[in-house]
Amino acid sequence: MPSTTIKKWCDKVFWKSLSSPFFDDYPYTALLIKNVRLPDSDPEATWNVVCDNGVVSAVEQLESSVLASSPRGCNEIDARGGIMIPSLCHSHIHLDKCFILDRCGDLQMGDFAEAMHLTGIAKAAFPTEKASLLERGRKLIRNSLACGVTAIRAHVEVDELAKFSALDVAVQLQQEFKDTCHVQIAVFAQEALFRNPTDAEPGPNWNFIIRALEREPSIEVVGSAPYVEPSIEQAKKNIAMILELASRFSLHADFHLDYNLNPNSEPLVYEVISQAQKLPEYWLLVPETQALGPDREESDIPKLNLDPDPIHRRITIGHATRLQLFTPSQWKDLVQAIGDLPITFVGLPHSDMYMQGRDSADTPLGAPRSTLRVPQLAKNYGLEVAMSVNNVQNAFTPQGSVDPLSLCSFGVAVFQAATKEDVEILMKSVTLTSKLAMGYPPSQLPRALHPRLGDPADFVILHGTQTLRDAVFNPSYDRTTIKRGIVVSRRTSHTSFRYHDVIKEDQPNHWMSIWYHRLTLPWWWYAFLPVTWPYVVYRLLVLGRPETRQKAGWVVEEEEE
Repeated sequence: MPSTTIKKWCDKVFWKSLSSPFFDDYPYTALLIKNVRLPDSDPEATWNVVCDNGVVSAVEQLESSVLASSPRGCNEIDARGGIMIPSLCHSHIHLDKCFILDRCGDLQMGDFAEAMHLTGIAKAAFPTEKASLLERGRKLIRNSLACGVTAIRAHVEVDELAKFSALDVAVQLQQEFKDTCHVQIAVFAQEALFRNPTDAEPGPNWNFIIRALEREPSIEVVGSAPYVEPSIEQAKKNIAMILELASRFSLHADFHLDYNLNPNSEPLVYEVISQAQKLPEYWLLVPETQALGPDREESDIPKLNLDPDPIHRRITIGHATRLQLFTPSQWKDLVQAIGDLPITFVGLPHSDMYMQGRDSADTPLGAPRSTLRVPQLAKNYGLEVAMSVNNVQNAFTPQGSVDPLSLCSFGVAVFQAATKEDVEILMKSVTLTSKLAMGYPPSQLPRALHPRLGDPADFVILHGTQTLRDAVFNPSYDRTTIKRGIVVSRRTSHTSFRYHDVIKEDQPNHWMSIWYHRLTLPWWWYAFLPVTWPYVVYRLLVLGRPETRQKAGWVVEEEEE
C-alpha cells in the first residue's frame, strides 16, 4: 500500500475514529488514577483519585488508601508521580482563521490593517473551501485535546464574505468531538455591522448574524468587535444590539473590545456595563435558589437556544488592552461599576503583545507590555481575568502554539509573576477562570485546582512534572487528557538512538549502530517485509538494552511524535 494511501486512510479513518473514539463501547464506568500528585498538597505525597459517572468519587492519599487494587470494572492509570490539574480551556479562540498563515505570504507591515486585509481575502474563499475549513478546525481541536484542552469557545465569523461556511463546519466539528471536547460555538461579527459613518441602520452583516441564530440552535454565544465600526457612536450601537440579541436568544455575549493603547480613546467597557444594566432581569446575577422566582414560569424563558441553567449567562470581554492605561483609582472605579454583573475579562498575550504598541517602537523601552496583567488584577482588584490563545498561525498572531500552558510560562516573564500565589492565579487563568469566562455554571466547575468529591472529572496529567510551579514554568510534553472520567487523549514523546559523532577507537559495535541509524524505516514498512522480522526481534531484545546502548556509544535524543 503506497505511503500516500496510508496517509489518506489515517486522515480520513484513523483520526476520525479518535475524534469520536471508542467511548460508545467503552467497557468501564469508573477510572482509578493511581500515584498522582495534586496541586496545593505536599509535593512528596501521591494520591489515588477515583472518577465515577463523570465526577470525582474518592480522593485518598496513596499511603493511607484503602484501594489496594482497582475496583472491579474500573479502568486504571498509573500517573507515576506526575501532577494532575483541571483540564485546560480555550475561552477565546478563532476556529475558522487558524493555520492560514501560508496563504498570507510574507507579511509586509504586520499591523492590524494588513491582518484584516489578508484575512478578508482568505475568508472570501471559505464558502468554496469547506474541506479546508474542516481539516484546519479538526487539527486545532485535535492538537488542543493532546495538550489537555476539553473546553473551547470557538469563534466563527458569519458575514458577507464567509457566509455560513464557518458556522456549518463548526456545527459538524461540535458533533464530531462531542464525546471528547465541549466545542461552544460563538457566532462572531469581526466585520463592521455598519458600512458607513452616516448609516443609522446596520447593513447586511447584521442580517447574517440574525439568520445564523435563527437557523442554528446549537449556538451558545453571540459576539462582535465594536472597535471596527466606522464611528464611536456606531460602536456603542453595536454593543447595545449584541446584548439585546443575546437576551432575546438566551445566549452569552462576547466582545472583543478596547483593542488599543490610545489614552484619548473612550474605554467602551463602560458602555457594555451601561447597556447590560438596562437588562437586569437577564444579566444581573441571581442566586441559584432563586432560579425562576415565585412568579416566573419556565414559559417566560426564550425557547430558542434554551440552556437548562438560564441564570449563568455571562459577558466576556477579550483583549481590553486600553485598560492597561488605567490608574489604580480607575481600576477601583471599574470594579465598582461592574458590581454584580457577570463580566469576565480574557487577556490574549500572544496577540496583544504582537499587535499593540507599535507606535512605541522607537522609544527607549520599545513597545509596552500591552496585555492585561492577570496576577496583578486578580490580587489587587479581585477581577476575574482568564488567558487564552486567540489565533494560531495567521496574520493576527503568526507565532505560538495551541497549548494554553505556554501562556502561563510566557506570563511569568511578562507579568514578572513567580510567587506561589502568582503561579496559582496563572494556572487558574487557563483552567477554572477560563471555563468561568465560557459561562460554565458553578455546578460544572471545580472549586479549586485540587480535586474534591463531586467535582467534574475533567483533568490533564502532566507526566514527568511533579509540582504546580513546574507545570507553569516548564510543563512537560507527555500528557494524558481525561474528560468525564474517560481518557480521551494521550500524548507522548519517543526516544531514538543515534550514533555518537565521536567514534572511539576501542568501540567494538560502531558498524552496527551506523547500520541501524541509516536503515531506520517507518514502522509500518516492517509489517510488509517479513524478512526484517528477525531484525525487529534483535532490535527489541538486544539493542533495546540500556547496557548495549551505552556500550555502543549511542546518545539519546527526545523527539516529539
